[in-house]
Amino acid sequence: QVTLVESGGGLVQAGGSLRLSCSASARAFHAYTMAWFRQAPGKERELLTTLTWIGGNTYQADYKESVQGRFTISGDNTKSMVYLQMNSLKPEDTAVYYCAARRSSSRNGYDYWGQGTQVTVSS
Repeated sequence: QVTLVESGGGLVQAGGSLRLSCSASARAFHAYTMAWFRQAPGKERELLTTLTWIGGNTYQADYKESVQGRFTISGDNTKSMVYLQMNSLKPEDTAVYYCAARRSSSRNGYDYWGQGTQVTVSS
């Protein structure tokens, strides 16, 4: 069982930055692929970025093209934490942001979800 808790959302002006945090309570945190999703009002939930542990505190990160270069995922395996640094925010980035996890050995969907944190970008 994995419990995920996000924090760091809020209101920011366009062009600003926010850093989201995701705290995970999981045995063998390194065995999980972590991800950030978001869901805007009236839209489907979309996958933004994933982090897969390679060894120690080293990981591979992948990004959706629309956020590549603006968003950066990072993690600390020793603290069971994952972060999402968001720069050059746009009003269209307004959404509820979710942290999610799945076993890296699994090809199923993400089994574990946080409660979400609201990000609002004003123009």
